[in-house]
Amino acid sequence: MITNYLDNNHLILVGKITSEKRFSHEIYGEKFYIFDVEVPRLSGVSDTIPVTISERLVPTNELTIGRKVMVEGQFRSYNSYENERNRLVLTVFVKELQFIEEVEQSEEDEEKDLKENISNEVTLIGYICKAPIYRQTPFGREISDILLAVNRAYNKSDYIPAIAWGRNARFCKNIEVGTKVKIVGRVQSRQYEKKYEDGTVQTKVAYEVSIASLELIDENEDENSQEEIG
Repeated sequence: MITNYLDNNHLILVGKITSEKRFSHEIYGEKFYIFDVEVPRLSGVSDTIPVTISERLVPTNELTIGRKVMVEGQFRSYNSYENERNRLVLTVFVKELQFIEEVEQSEEDEEKDLKENISNEVTLIGYICKAPIYRQTPFGREISDILLAVNRAYNKSDYIPAIAWGRNARFCKNIEVGTKVKIVGRVQSRQYEKKYEDGTVQTKVAYEVSIASLELIDENEDENSQEEIG
C-alpha cells in the first residue's frame, strides 16, 4: 500500500505575523526561516505558533509584522541538542502560504468571520508511542496527555504531543501503545514555569494539539469500521 504522507499530517492556520523572520537552517543551498503567527481562538485568547518556511516559497522580505497570512502545511517536530539535553522542538512547516488583504470590520463581523472560517485545524494520523497520562485538575476537569508518532517520507517520523479533555480524556487513558489513531484538533501554545535545581524559575512555551475528535483505526479492517470519539 502506498502511504500518502500529506494525509497523515495536514494543517491550516490563518493569523497575523507577530515577529521578524529569523534564520533557521540551510539544506543543499536552500535557506529556511522561522517567524511567529498569532492565531485567535473563539474565546478571545490567541495562540502564538512558530512557522518555518523556505525562502523559495515567498520573498522573505514580504514576511513583515502585522500581515495576515493563510498557511497550509504540516505540524512537525525535531530534536534540538541544548545544554547536554535533547529537546523536542515543534513548528509548522509551510507547504503553501498566501497573504490575505484585510478590510476594516466591526468586532461583530470579525467574530462572525472567526466562527465561519477555519483558522486553526490540524489532522494527524499516527501511532500512540507512549502510555497516555490521565489526570484531573483541582476543579475536576479530566485531561489525558498523549504522544503521537506520525510517519513522514524517507523513514522519518514527527512526535506530536496532544491533549484530550473530558470523555475523550477518559477514553484515551486506556489506549495501548502502538494503537493507530486519527485526531483532529488545533495547535495551541501554552506558557508554563520551569523550575531548576538552583531555585531559578524560567517561563517557557509548550506547543501541542488540543484534540476535538479522535478515531481508532483498525489497520486490518475497512475504514468504515473505525470507531469515532468526539
